[in-house]
Amino acid sequence: MRVAILTVFLAAVLVMLLSGPAWSQTAGAAEAVSSSLKYFDFFVVKGGWIAYLIIVLSVVAMALAIEHCTSIRRMTVVPPDVVAEVRTMIDERRYAEAVQYTTEDPSMIAYVVNAALLEAPNGFAAMERALEEALEARSARLYRKIEYLNIIGNVAPMLGLFGTVVGMILLFAEIHAADAFPRAQVVADQVAVALITTFWGLAVAIPALSVYAVFRNRIDVLTAECALAADQILSVFKPVVSTTTVSAAPARKEAHALQT
Repeated sequence: MRVAILTVFLAAVLVMLLSGPAWSQTAGAAEAVSSSLKYFDFFVVKGGWIAYLIIVLSVVAMALAIEHCTSIRRMTVVPPDVVAEVRTMIDERRYAEAVQYTTEDPSMIAYVVNAALLEAPNGFAAMERALEEALEARSARLYRKIEYLNIIGNVAPMLGLFGTVVGMILLFAEIHAADAFPRAQVVADQVAVALITTFWGLAVAIPALSVYAVFRNRIDVLTAECALAADQILSVFKPVVSTTTVSAAPARKEAHALQT
């Protein structure tokens, strides 16, 4: 929903910026308006529907990037206040409150800790498995979320190449229909128009793939931080290691406390 709203908003802003020069009413801006409209006609209108489609993809990519900047960050994935609160509850043996708190909080750290706490009656090994599975599920969810940027980054240049091929076909068809080779200026103009879609495709793909790489690395870092924080929070449930044997009594005690 947020991405759709941002897309509509950015599309409206783009339309205003592109059509803004035409709204000018002063005589002194006539030359600037004419120049702006000339560039708009050459770089957008002559590119045809393929250029418009790529521009729409650029708006979608921009909306996705803005949304990811607000949702994929430390304060929403591994918020320090949530980590501190859950750790305090566990240390003070307020397990029921910890389960309730982590159930209601939307962050990744709350989700994975909640999954581990629900498995406490089955032992610490079960808690570890639940934590790993929850962590993998949430990180995969974030990776799927940013995958749209990767798709746009790969599709945009292909659309640009498609537009270039179509433009070159039309140029040679025009030469064939005229039964004569046109002037060099005309050929250069037609080829430039054919390359416009490639220009737009690369102009969209380069920032989209760059932003995708940034968010992919950010997810890796935040996932590692989440795993470390969860391991520290749940460290009180680890069995006590003696010199000869491993005692699971502390883990069973904590599990029984969670049940009650």
